[in-house]
Amino acid sequence: MLRRHRKPHAPGRSAHRPLEVRIIGGRLRGRRLAYSGDLRTRPMKDRLREAIFNLVGPAVQGLHAVDLFAGTGALGLEALSRGAARATLVERHFPTANLIRRSAAELGLSEVCDIVPADTFTWWRRGPDLGPLPQVIFCSPPYELYVNRPGEMVGLISGLFQAAPGGSLLVVEADRRFDFTLLPGHELADVRRYPPAEVGLFEKP
Repeated sequence: MLRRHRKPHAPGRSAHRPLEVRIIGGRLRGRRLAYSGDLRTRPMKDRLREAIFNLVGPAVQGLHAVDLFAGTGALGLEALSRGAARATLVERHFPTANLIRRSAAELGLSEVCDIVPADTFTWWRRGPDLGPLPQVIFCSPPYELYVNRPGEMVGLISGLFQAAPGGSLLVVEADRRFDFTLLPGHELADVRRYPPAEVGLFEKP
């Protein structure tokens, strides 16, 4: 019996194509975001991003999106696609921040995007002025930060939300190791499980 041989991969090419990251909703739906293929950036899966924006709903319209630990910038740029007025994206890895800047330019969003190449904790300690608009704050960090720097994470999230204007929203992505009851307003928060992720939506009156 003859055996079929698999066609060898072309020299220098990976057996797996890099993950493509795209806008999944709003007026820019289907547009591609710049992504280096570096898995340390941990791009959020489309189904989780869709679940997050289903939770937020049309309330994102007119808000100032603040994307912490931005990575590819998918959450902040998605928010703009769905009607947010402007966005601030904070990413400590300079080459990755440059890719976010490239994505914003290619999407025609540069004028409403502030890309901050900085450590999120340092940026917050410097007291950023985010303006008067109510905010939708996305906090989607590496999960290990909740374990290795729990006090700083709670301080960062709580401080930002307490400083935000009334009518702001907070979206926190973590895993089962994080205790959402440590955050202000947890009694009224909507916490959903999308294993291995857990997402909490907090609303500020």
